[in-house]
Amino acid sequence: MLKKIASGICAGILISIGGSVYLACDNKYIGAVLFTVALLCICLKGYSLYTGRIGFIVESHDKEYFGGLTLGLLGNAIGTVACGYAVRFAIPKLGEAAEALCTGKLDQNFAQTLIRGLFCGILMYLAVSVYKEKNNIVGILFCIPVFILAGFEHSIADLFYFAASGIVKIEAFGFIWTVILGNSIGAVILPLLTYKRKKKDEKQS
Repeated sequence: MLKKIASGICAGILISIGGSVYLACDNKYIGAVLFTVALLCICLKGYSLYTGRIGFIVESHDKEYFGGLTLGLLGNAIGTVACGYAVRFAIPKLGEAAEALCTGKLDQNFAQTLIRGLFCGILMYLAVSVYKEKNNIVGILFCIPVFILAGFEHSIADLFYFAASGIVKIEAFGFIWTVILGNSIGAVILPLLTYKRKKKDEKQS
């Protein structure tokens, strides 16, 4: 159990580093590309990132996998929140950038946030599944900048941004859970649509 939480913390730290470089870049396109260092290292090291693993629950829908997801999410939260407060203290300029970013996020309504999270979930599943199935990082290199530049919401990155912003309010808590829900729904859409066909193909072969 501690190992799974620790793996989640490691992933949260890396997402925080990706978020930090994004906040530090005046050019959002460069920042979006540099953010990919987070998921690249997470996948290569095998760390537990909730948004990268939730989509695979369609195939691995057992208690052990669900437990690992939950513990990984807890670790992600610990890692990002701790790093967020540390970055806000050490680099106040990034804290100010995070505050401006998060203030805008809170202007979204529930449906907007949910849909933005859903599309990010689809892209996160694609990025990780292409890496796993094809042993290829091209999905990571393109899907991550796409979700950032499109304005989609990534729950673990948002945990970092809100911690770095110093915004502590019930609306922020609700926002994060809405994004987690959206990410989760989005991540299982493609696997659900192809699951039965895959099973049928496996039986025929």
